[in-house]
Amino acid sequence: MNKGVKKTSQKSTALSVRTVAVQIIFQVLEQGKSLSVLLPEAQSSLKAQDLPLLQEICFGVCRVLPRLEQIVAQLVDKPLRGKKRIVHCLLLVGLYQILYTRIPAYAAVDEVVSTAKSLQLQSFQGLVNAVLRRFLREQDGILAKVDKHWQTLHPDWLVNKLKKAYANWRDIIDANNQKPPMWLRVNLQKNTLEAYRTLLTEQQIDSQVTSHPQALGLAQPTAVQHLPCFADGGVTVQDLHAQWAALLLQPQNGELILDACAAPGSKTTHILELAPQAEVIALDVEESRLQRVKENLARMQQQATVICGDATQPQEWLAKLGKSAVRFDRILLDAPCSATGVIRRHPDIKWLRKETDIDQLVALQEQILHELWQYLKPNGVLLYATCSVLAEENSRQISRFLQQTPDAELVELALPAEVLAQNQSAVGFQFIPQADGGDGFYYAKLVKRQS
Repeated sequence: MNKGVKKTSQKSTALSVRTVAVQIIFQVLEQGKSLSVLLPEAQSSLKAQDLPLLQEICFGVCRVLPRLEQIVAQLVDKPLRGKKRIVHCLLLVGLYQILYTRIPAYAAVDEVVSTAKSLQLQSFQGLVNAVLRRFLREQDGILAKVDKHWQTLHPDWLVNKLKKAYANWRDIIDANNQKPPMWLRVNLQKNTLEAYRTLLTEQQIDSQVTSHPQALGLAQPTAVQHLPCFADGGVTVQDLHAQWAALLLQPQNGELILDACAAPGSKTTHILELAPQAEVIALDVEESRLQRVKENLARMQQQATVICGDATQPQEWLAKLGKSAVRFDRILLDAPCSATGVIRRHPDIKWLRKETDIDQLVALQEQILHELWQYLKPNGVLLYATCSVLAEENSRQISRFLQQTPDAELVELALPAEVLAQNQSAVGFQFIPQADGGDGFYYAKLVKRQS
């Protein structure tokens, strides 16, 4: 567990869910830690049936944080600062439960007041109780003030960037503020799309098809253990727009292919579904993240070389593999980015990412692009991808690379006409998040000209 989150016993109660949730929210907002790190660490200390509520509270508070903050400001005379910030987070959790869950309002108040005691905040129990009960009494008037104007629920710097870049910027914000749909990628080596859809129907799981040949969208999110054939690699959970990556790369059997920044491995396994006899190297800079890649490969019964290394230093990890002189037929570069296209899946990004981060990410992307390009064969393909909606990381990045790299050529993407019509970029292809569709994603396909 991270410092600041108390380890609870295996006989955890519903009360401890709120305790852990408050501490996690505190660590996100005050210490800049990520839900994707904190939630897995907390799982071992809670019962399985408590985890959905923990996730609902933590993701939910981050999704609607500005609205909750404005409500607290209406109810508390002086801002809760310093050591009192944990009390502020406790109020956020209480308000979220009252407004966004089916927990009866007075039960939610009682539970949050009790949570103050478990957090050793007994001296604030009276304050918490008074604030939340006042909200219940004055709810209509308070919400009328708070909701008088449309709320973006996004930081101003990001809203301003979206306004400048997109005429339909409000659509992006609205999609970001919704819970994400669940998409599946059917392994066509094991089932046809329609055959797998029939298996879902037999389990009373409704799904929809799209123009993507392997994608199914679920009407309601479903735990993976309830998905037919999941355990033996028949299906993978992967966003609709992310599923285009391997298809656009067009891997072939017998080729040497690099999946750079590969974790958690969804694209690695997709490459091997399309080209089972390809030699694939899955690279990521974080050893801990590579465990997920290995688990996904094992579940899919696939083989790849998995290595921890820095994409800006290819000579180092290639030397470890004894491949210093090799050149790749294809490279999938899913570059480190702002992740502004997947905010609905990771709402804490809105509060963890800073405007100053963007220039640093752009510089890193540029460095990786130039380094990996040197290890691509003539006539080889590099597919550049991000889960960002910011032009600095996407179209401008690729335009600059083309200007600086004489042997690089941008080629058209083989996408269905109805998908091509969605493009929001003059250079490459920009998906924006869609309420019932895929996340924000960018693709540019580059071919290396013969000298």
